[in-house]
Amino acid sequence: MQTLFGIGQPVTRFEDPRLLRGDGRYINDLVLPGMAHIAYVRSPHARARIAGVDAAAALALPGVLGVFTVEDLERDGLGTTAPTLKRSRADGQPMFWRAHPGLAKGFARYVGDPVAIVAAETQALAKDAAEQVAVDYAPEPASGPVWDECPDNVSNVFEVGDRGATDAAFARAARTVRRRYTVSRVHAQFLEPRGALGEWSPGDERYTLHCDVQYPHRVREVLAGVLKAPERNIRVLSKDVGGAFGAKGWAHLEHRHVLWLARRLGRAVKWTCERSEALLADEHARDLEAEIELAFDASHRILALRARNASAVGAYISSDRNLFPGFANLGSLAGMYDIPAAHVRVESVFSHSQSLAPYRGNGRPEAIYLLERLLDDAARELGVDRVELRRRNFVRTFPYKTALTFTYDCGDFERGMDEALSISKWSEFPARRKSSEMKRKLRGIGLANAIERAAAPGMEYAEIRFEPGGGATLLVGTKSQGQGHETMYRQIACERLGLAPDALRVIEGDTDVVAFGAGSFGSRSAVIGGTALWLAADKIIAKGKRIAAHLLEAADSDVSFADGRFAIAGTDRGVTLAEVARAAYAFATLPKGIEPGLFEHATFSPAQETFPNGTHICELEVDPETGSIELLGYVVVDDVGTEINPLTLAGQIAGGVAQGLGQILMERIVYDDEGQLLTGSFMDYAMPRAGDLCSFTLGHNAVPTGLNPLGAKGAGEAGTVGALAAAMNAIVDAIGDESIQMPATSESIWRTLRA
Repeated sequence: MQTLFGIGQPVTRFEDPRLLRGDGRYINDLVLPGMAHIAYVRSPHARARIAGVDAAAALALPGVLGVFTVEDLERDGLGTTAPTLKRSRADGQPMFWRAHPGLAKGFARYVGDPVAIVAAETQALAKDAAEQVAVDYAPEPASGPVWDECPDNVSNVFEVGDRGATDAAFARAARTVRRRYTVSRVHAQFLEPRGALGEWSPGDERYTLHCDVQYPHRVREVLAGVLKAPERNIRVLSKDVGGAFGAKGWAHLEHRHVLWLARRLGRAVKWTCERSEALLADEHARDLEAEIELAFDASHRILALRARNASAVGAYISSDRNLFPGFANLGSLAGMYDIPAAHVRVESVFSHSQSLAPYRGNGRPEAIYLLERLLDDAARELGVDRVELRRRNFVRTFPYKTALTFTYDCGDFERGMDEALSISKWSEFPARRKSSEMKRKLRGIGLANAIERAAAPGMEYAEIRFEPGGGATLLVGTKSQGQGHETMYRQIACERLGLAPDALRVIEGDTDVVAFGAGSFGSRSAVIGGTALWLAADKIIAKGKRIAAHLLEAADSDVSFADGRFAIAGTDRGVTLAEVARAAYAFATLPKGIEPGLFEHATFSPAQETFPNGTHICELEVDPETGSIELLGYVVVDDVGTEINPLTLAGQIAGGVAQGLGQILMERIVYDDEGQLLTGSFMDYAMPRAGDLCSFTLGHNAVPTGLNPLGAKGAGEAGTVGALAAAMNAIVDAIGDESIQMPATSESIWRTLRA
């Protein structure tokens, strides 16, 4: 059915009027009576022994409620988290890891490591008092081991692929091409800095956490372990979230602290992260070095791929999350290409820095960047056209099992690339380059074919509750961070049930109301959450047919459903779904065997992941006198399967591309040799602005998947996955020098050109 608010319609977002009026429900909008505020005392040293903490001056200030250290956490019995992945070191010994103890214990191991908490009547007072806490530090050089028990700083080594087959393919190759690339450390820089507000109810011994997270039920599970409380005694509420991108996906240290202190102080406790604290308090992303090589036969077909990566995971490994960026999506290194053999080895290495965590794409942007940069460099070294080299090696038959664990279920990679080449007028680029040369500018164009693993297997929950008046509430276990879930889920329900969108309400982010949820990450909400809702609608329709048959005095098998109406085939007799909902609550008139009420739930876990894919083409000019870059055009042709809403899809792709371009052009977290953070604010950590970007042109190459009834593959991270490589390939094409590494700032380009 096609409705004005159904699947495939470019409808504006249902939530936007509320947000534009300033009626959003963000964490900092919440003020509770009598709540206290906390501020953190953070280490100014990358490595320092903590000899003592003197809180006397802070405690003497009127309105200060307490100063707390790790000893207080331990006395009250708070636990810690732990990774579950089974990893080993190169010598076969178990992985070395250390979870963050909640507050630094004995040693501070990175700049920003939280050492103490100050609680006070106001936020300003808490911050002022934190400056009065005197910590006796004994600094040590940050060049040695992060942990004395791990002198080489290598936590673990992970390998995937077939080493023997790969080595054999390289041995017989006609040509091999090898390069070394770096992927810079970055920060998610969401619009809304993190925050948390904790409550304790002594009457029923329950905690309530108000926070901005991506998976409230999983946060509740972690907190239950740390606080040593039953999950039923913890409620997690996450309302509007101003961006997350993976970095708000976990039970952070501050969550346990506000709950613990709410109980200890007998009042609500709030933590507000200001922008100046964010790069110290938040987990970071990316940060790897890689040596990658390809083996080719005489006709330039790829025989094998080999990579050696080092991932700087930070000072602490508190959970699997801190390891995911380095290995979770190594399969993406195979790209869209038929590569018979591959082997990848990753070292997770400790560093005197904040821990790593997933960030939009979680390993896929890094993998595609490495592969697609190497393909461009290989094309130059082999003397082959870069488009032809890719075309010669495309996967064309599906399903296709890669040499790096993934199985692609469907796609048409070549058609997508050809569409992007056509839209970008790739063949006319030489004339445009000559035009730029007349202006003494260097023009470049870059291509990247990107494929990503999305919607990995994992359960999701949805429920539909009809009310006697005919409207319904949709309860879903995912959690929007700005993607437009209130609109997307309405579209699916309208398509399936034929209801008007304003007859529906969407609820997410409340563990007391929604029975279960894995949350939103990895481009899974529409694919898995949407399918769960679709299946719940199937159950509503099935029960509705029985009630409609009773009302119409017909056999169940004679009743059909379409466009929100049950009808007897071949007649004009029928009843609407709203009428059936009302009848469902008239329990005295229902026949035996039909349970009164109309509410159904469903769960869904896919058999395997999906594989959105696309081609990105970036065109730009470089001013050789200043090194400055002007983006001239950007084309994306994506296959995300069924497009639920083309309008919001365009926003998702554009936002993802902007984040990828930001990392290539300017974003980078920098520590000096002593471990000092040099990019602690927007004065030093550059972010892309509107003037740094260009208009984006989107094309479509939809190949719906058969892995779910919607045919959806996921779209939330696709823009970022391809943007890094496309932009860097364009820069290299413009300046003619492969040595450039990200970020390609004006200064680095200027220096490269003069070298």
